[in-house]
Amino acid sequence: MLNIVAAIVSTNVDNVWYVDSGASNHMTYHGEGFRDVKNLEKPGYVETGDDTAHPIAHIRNVPLAMQDGKIKYLFDVLHVPNITKNLVSVGQMIEQGLQVRFNPDGCYVKDFKDKCRLVTKGKRVGRMFTLDVSMPEVEAAMFA
Repeated sequence: MLNIVAAIVSTNVDNVWYVDSGASNHMTYHGEGFRDVKNLEKPGYVETGDDTAHPIAHIRNVPLAMQDGKIKYLFDVLHVPNITKNLVSVGQMIEQGLQVRFNPDGCYVKDFKDKCRLVTKGKRVGRMFTLDVSMPEVEAAMFA
């Protein structure tokens, strides 16, 4: 059984991607419109900060439209239908060759493999950081 610890999630559903240094994996509640779905060999769960376990439905690669119009992928994103926030794991981004920097203005994600080119940036909302990205496949599925 695969157990992952995630940040506390609330009951409000949104389409924002939160940058989370405490999340061990990228995860989303979105299930529609994605390709490259991998089924789990064994059941897995995500444990949230309130000690509840939420089943992982699939693992998938999620395309995100960056500010420059290019599509980048978050690889091996857990599809957890019962959570209400989309979380981007800082640790997993580092494993994918990205650099994440935080400052009072927001966060910045750069690609080490591409001469440290800025991939995307995010906003600071209180003590949280969100990425300025969109999910083109979800948007297409919503309006199809």
